Amino acid sequence: MRLQKRLSLLVFLAAITAAAGVRASDTDKEQRWADQIVDALLVGEAEWLEADGHKFLAIFTEDRSGTPKGGAIILHGIGVHPDWAEVIYPLRTGLPDYGWATLSIQMPILPNEAGVQDYIPLIAEAGPRIRAAQTFLKTKGIEPVALIAHSLGATMASATLADQGDLGLGGFVAIGMSGSALDPQLDTTAQLARLALPILDLYGSRDLDTVLTAVPPRAAAMRKAGHGRFRQIEVEGADHFFVGLDDELVRRVRGWLEQNVTAGAGKSPRKPAKPASPANDNDKAAP
Repeated sequence: MRLQKRLSLLVFLAAITAAAGVRASDTDKEQRWADQIVDALLVGEAEWLEADGHKFLAIFTEDRSGTPKGGAIILHGIGVHPDWAEVIYPLRTGLPDYGWATLSIQMPILPNEAGVQDYIPLIAEAGPRIRAAQTFLKTKGIEPVALIAHSLGATMASATLADQGDLGLGGFVAIGMSGSALDPQLDTTAQLARLALPILDLYGSRDLDTVLTAVPPRAAAMRKAGHGRFRQIEVEGADHFFVGLDDELVRRVRGWLEQNVTAGAGKSPRKPAKPASPANDNDKAAP
Protein backbone atom coordinates (compact mmCIF):
# COMPACT_ATOMS: atom_id res chain seq x y z
CA MET A 1 0.00 0.00 0.00
CA ARG A 2 2.86 2.35 0.90
CA LEU A 3 4.57 1.51 -2.39
CA GLN A 4 1.41 2.34 -4.34
CA LYS A 5 1.13 5.71 -2.54
CA ARG A 6 4.75 6.49 -3.29
CA LEU A 7 4.27 5.64 -6.96
CA SER A 8 1.17 7.83 -7.11
CA LEU A 9 3.10 10.69 -5.55
CA LEU A 10 5.91 10.30 -8.08
CA VAL A 11 3.43 10.34 -10.98
CA PHE A 12 1.79 13.46 -9.54
CA LEU A 13 5.12 15.26 -9.15
CA ALA A 14 6.15 14.29 -12.67
CA ALA A 15 2.92 15.72 -14.03
CA ILE A 16 3.50 19.00 -12.19
CA THR A 17 7.06 19.18 -13.49
CA ALA A 18 5.92 18.55 -17.07
CA ALA A 19 3.20 21.18 -16.80
CA ALA A 20 5.69 23.70 -15.44
CA GLY A 21 7.87 23.13 -18.48
CA VAL A 22 5.14 24.11 -20.95
CA ARG A 23 5.97 27.49 -22.42
CA ALA A 24 3.41 30.24 -22.82
CA SER A 25 3.68 33.78 -24.12
CA ASP A 26 5.47 36.25 -21.86
CA THR A 27 2.43 38.41 -21.10
CA ASP A 28 4.46 40.87 -19.04
CA LYS A 29 6.67 41.53 -22.05
CA GLU A 30 3.57 41.87 -24.24
CA GLN A 31 2.26 44.54 -21.86
CA ARG A 32 5.57 46.41 -21.87
CA TRP A 33 5.57 46.44 -25.67
CA ALA A 34 1.95 47.60 -25.68
CA ASP A 35 2.62 50.45 -23.26
CA GLN A 36 5.43 51.74 -25.48
CA ILE A 37 3.47 51.37 -28.71
CA VAL A 38 0.17 52.92 -27.64
CA ASP A 39 1.88 55.98 -26.18
CA ALA A 40 3.81 56.63 -29.39
CA LEU A 41 1.26 55.50 -32.01
CA LEU A 42 0.92 58.00 -34.87
CA VAL A 43 -0.67 55.90 -37.64
CA GLY A 44 -3.56 53.55 -36.94
CA GLU A 45 -5.65 52.82 -33.87
CA ALA A 46 -4.79 50.55 -30.94
CA GLU A 47 -7.31 47.76 -30.42
CA TRP A 48 -7.48 45.08 -27.76
CA LEU A 49 -8.50 41.63 -28.97
CA GLU A 50 -9.01 38.51 -26.90
CA ALA A 51 -7.94 34.90 -27.46
CA ASP A 52 -8.10 32.06 -24.95
CA GLY A 53 -8.99 34.53 -22.21
CA HIS A 54 -5.95 36.72 -22.89
CA LYS A 55 -6.18 40.27 -24.22
CA PHE A 56 -3.53 41.26 -26.73
CA LEU A 57 -2.71 44.38 -28.71
CA ALA A 58 -3.60 44.90 -32.34
CA ILE A 59 -3.16 47.99 -34.53
CA PHE A 60 -5.90 48.72 -37.05
CA THR A 61 -5.23 51.01 -39.99
CA GLU A 62 -8.15 51.85 -42.27
CA ASP A 63 -8.10 52.00 -46.05
CA ARG A 64 -7.02 55.45 -47.17
CA SER A 65 -7.48 55.00 -50.91
CA GLY A 66 -11.23 55.48 -51.01
CA THR A 67 -11.49 52.25 -53.02
CA PRO A 68 -11.37 49.38 -50.51
CA LYS A 69 -10.00 46.08 -51.82
CA GLY A 70 -9.91 44.03 -48.63
CA GLY A 71 -7.91 43.55 -45.47
CA ALA A 72 -4.66 42.04 -44.27
CA ILE A 73 -3.77 40.50 -40.91
CA ILE A 74 -0.05 41.06 -40.28
CA LEU A 75 2.10 38.82 -38.07
CA HIS A 76 5.55 39.87 -36.87
CA GLY A 77 8.65 37.75 -36.29
CA ILE A 78 10.47 36.42 -33.25
CA GLY A 79 10.30 38.38 -30.02
CA VAL A 80 9.07 41.71 -31.39
CA HIS A 81 5.76 43.56 -31.73
CA PRO A 82 3.01 44.69 -34.18
CA ASP A 83 4.59 48.09 -34.86
CA TRP A 84 8.14 46.86 -35.50
CA ALA A 85 10.06 49.32 -37.69
CA GLU A 86 11.29 46.71 -40.18
CA VAL A 87 8.86 44.87 -42.47
CA ILE A 88 5.83 45.27 -40.18
CA TYR A 89 5.46 49.06 -39.98
CA PRO A 90 6.00 49.62 -43.73
CA LEU A 91 3.34 47.05 -44.57
CA ARG A 92 0.76 48.01 -41.97
CA THR A 93 0.98 51.70 -42.88
CA GLY A 94 1.71 51.39 -46.61
CA LEU A 95 -0.94 48.92 -47.78
CA PRO A 96 -3.89 51.15 -46.71
CA ASP A 97 -2.80 53.66 -49.36
CA TYR A 98 -3.71 51.03 -51.97
CA GLY A 99 -7.05 49.81 -50.63
CA TRP A 100 -5.96 47.25 -48.04
CA ALA A 101 -6.92 47.89 -44.43
CA THR A 102 -4.43 46.28 -42.06
CA LEU A 103 -4.62 44.71 -38.62
CA SER A 104 -1.17 44.04 -37.18
CA ILE A 105 -1.39 41.79 -34.12
CA GLN A 106 0.85 40.92 -31.20
CA MET A 107 2.07 37.35 -31.54
CA PRO A 108 3.13 35.11 -28.63
CA ILE A 109 6.60 36.10 -27.42
CA LEU A 110 9.32 34.92 -25.05
CA PRO A 111 12.29 36.62 -23.36
CA ASN A 112 15.01 37.93 -25.68
CA GLU A 113 17.32 34.97 -25.18
CA ALA A 114 14.75 32.45 -26.46
CA GLY A 115 15.45 30.70 -29.76
CA VAL A 116 13.18 29.26 -32.43
CA GLN A 117 13.02 25.84 -30.74
CA ASP A 118 11.77 27.51 -27.55
CA TYR A 119 8.85 28.94 -29.52
CA ILE A 120 7.51 25.58 -30.72
CA PRO A 121 5.08 25.21 -27.75
CA LEU A 122 3.76 28.72 -28.47
CA ILE A 123 2.69 27.92 -32.04
CA ALA A 124 -0.64 26.62 -30.72
CA GLU A 125 -1.37 30.14 -29.41
CA ALA A 126 -1.17 31.64 -32.90
CA GLY A 127 -4.43 30.17 -34.22
CA PRO A 128 -6.77 31.77 -31.65
CA ARG A 129 -5.11 35.16 -32.21
CA ILE A 130 -5.49 34.89 -35.98
CA ARG A 131 -9.16 33.96 -35.63
CA ALA A 132 -9.73 36.86 -33.23
CA ALA A 133 -8.23 39.17 -35.84
CA GLN A 134 -10.52 37.72 -38.51
CA THR A 135 -13.54 38.32 -36.28
CA PHE A 136 -12.50 41.94 -35.76
CA LEU A 137 -12.18 42.61 -39.48
CA LYS A 138 -15.47 40.85 -40.14
CA THR A 139 -17.25 43.20 -37.74
CA LYS A 140 -15.83 46.05 -39.85
CA GLY A 141 -17.27 44.47 -42.99
CA ILE A 142 -13.79 44.03 -44.46
CA GLU A 143 -13.28 41.21 -46.96
CA PRO A 144 -11.55 39.38 -48.48
CA VAL A 145 -8.79 39.03 -45.89
CA ALA A 146 -5.21 37.89 -46.50
CA LEU A 147 -2.65 36.75 -43.94
CA ILE A 148 0.79 38.39 -44.19
CA ALA A 149 3.53 37.07 -41.92
CA HIS A 150 7.26 37.62 -41.47
CA SER A 151 9.95 35.21 -40.28
CA LEU A 152 8.79 33.17 -37.27
CA GLY A 153 5.34 34.68 -37.73
CA ALA A 154 5.26 33.04 -41.16
CA THR A 155 6.22 29.69 -39.64
CA MET A 156 3.48 30.02 -37.02
CA ALA A 157 0.97 30.94 -39.71
CA SER A 158 2.00 28.02 -41.91
CA ALA A 159 1.66 25.54 -39.04
CA THR A 160 -1.73 26.98 -38.08
CA LEU A 161 -3.12 26.79 -41.60
CA ALA A 162 -1.81 23.25 -42.13
CA ASP A 163 -3.48 22.16 -38.89
CA GLN A 164 -6.75 24.09 -39.09
CA GLY A 165 -7.34 24.64 -42.80
CA ASP A 166 -7.44 27.84 -44.81
CA LEU A 167 -9.69 29.56 -42.22
CA GLY A 168 -11.61 31.22 -45.04
CA LEU A 169 -8.65 33.46 -45.89
CA GLY A 170 -8.18 34.84 -49.38
CA GLY A 171 -4.41 34.30 -49.47
CA PHE A 172 -1.18 33.89 -47.51
CA VAL A 173 1.98 35.98 -47.92
CA ALA A 174 5.03 34.45 -46.21
CA ILE A 175 8.03 36.79 -45.98
CA GLY A 176 11.47 35.46 -45.08
CA MET A 177 10.11 32.09 -44.01
CA SER A 178 12.51 29.40 -42.84
CA GLY A 179 11.86 25.68 -42.73
CA SER A 180 13.12 22.63 -40.88
CA ALA A 181 12.18 18.99 -41.15
CA LEU A 182 13.53 18.33 -37.65
CA ASP A 183 10.17 19.20 -36.10
CA PRO A 184 6.73 18.92 -37.77
CA GLN A 185 5.76 22.33 -36.39
CA LEU A 186 8.67 23.95 -38.25
CA ASP A 187 8.37 21.95 -41.48
CA THR A 188 6.94 24.69 -43.70
CA THR A 189 7.64 22.62 -46.83
CA ALA A 190 5.24 19.87 -45.77
CA GLN A 191 2.77 22.37 -44.31
CA LEU A 192 2.38 24.53 -47.42
CA ALA A 193 1.92 21.45 -49.61
CA ARG A 194 -1.30 20.75 -47.69
CA LEU A 195 -2.84 24.13 -48.43
CA ALA A 196 -5.06 25.19 -51.33
CA LEU A 197 -5.26 28.96 -50.93
CA PRO A 198 -3.08 31.35 -52.99
CA ILE A 199 0.41 31.67 -51.50
CA LEU A 200 3.26 34.13 -52.05
CA ASP A 201 6.68 33.00 -50.79
CA LEU A 202 8.68 36.25 -50.69
CA TYR A 203 12.34 36.51 -49.68
CA GLY A 204 15.50 38.51 -50.32
CA SER A 205 18.60 37.51 -52.25
CA ARG A 206 20.60 38.36 -49.11
CA ASP A 207 18.20 36.64 -46.72
CA LEU A 208 19.23 34.34 -43.87
CA ASP A 209 20.77 31.00 -44.82
CA THR A 210 17.91 29.21 -43.05
CA VAL A 211 15.49 31.01 -45.39
CA LEU A 212 17.44 30.54 -48.62
CA THR A 213 18.05 26.81 -48.09
CA ALA A 214 14.33 26.24 -47.55
CA VAL A 215 13.28 27.91 -50.83
CA PRO A 216 14.03 25.10 -53.36
CA PRO A 217 12.41 22.29 -51.32
CA ARG A 218 9.24 24.34 -50.93
CA ALA A 219 9.05 25.01 -54.66
CA ALA A 220 9.54 21.30 -55.41
CA ALA A 221 6.90 20.28 -52.87
CA MET A 222 4.37 22.71 -54.32
CA ARG A 223 5.00 21.45 -57.86
CA LYS A 224 4.48 17.89 -56.67
CA ALA A 225 1.25 18.91 -54.89
CA GLY A 226 -0.02 20.50 -58.12
CA HIS A 227 -0.56 23.82 -56.40
CA GLY A 228 -1.24 26.26 -59.23
CA ARG A 229 -1.51 29.42 -57.12
CA PHE A 230 1.87 29.32 -55.38
CA ARG A 231 4.58 31.77 -56.32
CA GLN A 232 8.07 32.48 -55.08
CA ILE A 233 9.64 35.90 -55.56
CA GLU A 234 13.22 36.79 -54.73
CA VAL A 235 13.88 40.50 -54.23
CA GLU A 236 17.38 41.35 -55.38
CA GLY A 237 19.52 42.99 -52.68
CA ALA A 238 17.02 42.48 -49.87
CA ASP A 239 18.12 41.10 -46.53
CA HIS A 240 15.86 39.40 -43.99
CA PHE A 241 14.37 42.74 -42.93
CA PHE A 242 14.26 44.46 -46.35
CA VAL A 243 16.36 47.30 -44.96
CA GLY A 244 16.27 50.25 -47.34
CA LEU A 245 13.66 48.52 -49.50
CA ASP A 246 10.41 49.35 -47.70
CA ASP A 247 8.73 50.73 -50.82
CA GLU A 248 9.77 47.69 -52.85
CA LEU A 249 8.39 45.38 -50.17
CA VAL A 250 5.03 47.13 -50.17
CA ARG A 251 4.96 47.19 -53.98
CA ARG A 252 5.58 43.45 -54.24
CA VAL A 253 3.01 42.52 -51.61
CA ARG A 254 0.24 44.81 -52.84
CA GLY A 255 0.81 43.76 -56.44
CA TRP A 256 0.37 40.11 -55.50
CA LEU A 257 -2.68 40.86 -53.34
CA GLU A 258 -4.38 42.71 -56.18
CA GLN A 259 -3.80 39.82 -58.58
CA ASN A 260 -4.63 36.93 -56.28
CA VAL A 261 -6.79 37.85 -53.30
CA THR A 262 -10.34 38.14 -54.51
CA ALA A 263 -13.69 36.95 -53.15
CA GLY A 264 -13.63 33.15 -53.07
CA ALA A 265 -9.94 32.85 -53.93
CA GLY A 266 -9.29 30.81 -50.81
CA LYS A 267 -11.72 28.18 -52.12
CA SER A 268 -10.20 27.85 -55.56
CA PRO A 269 -9.68 24.30 -56.84
CA ARG A 270 -6.24 22.81 -56.50
CA LYS A 271 -5.18 22.48 -60.07
CA PRO A 272 -2.32 23.88 -62.15
CA ALA A 273 -2.86 27.41 -63.40
CA LYS A 274 -0.88 29.49 -65.83
CA PRO A 275 1.60 31.45 -63.69
CA ALA A 276 1.66 35.23 -63.91
CA SER A 277 4.49 36.74 -65.94
CA PRO A 278 7.45 37.75 -63.76
CA ALA A 279 7.59 41.48 -62.95
CA ASN A 280 11.31 41.52 -63.70
CA ASP A 281 14.37 39.31 -63.91
CA ASN A 282 14.61 39.11 -60.15
CA ASP A 283 11.30 37.27 -59.85
CA LYS A 284 11.58 33.52 -59.45
CA ALA A 285 8.16 32.01 -59.92
CA ALA A 286 7.81 28.39 -58.95
CA PRO A 287 7.24 26.47 -62.19
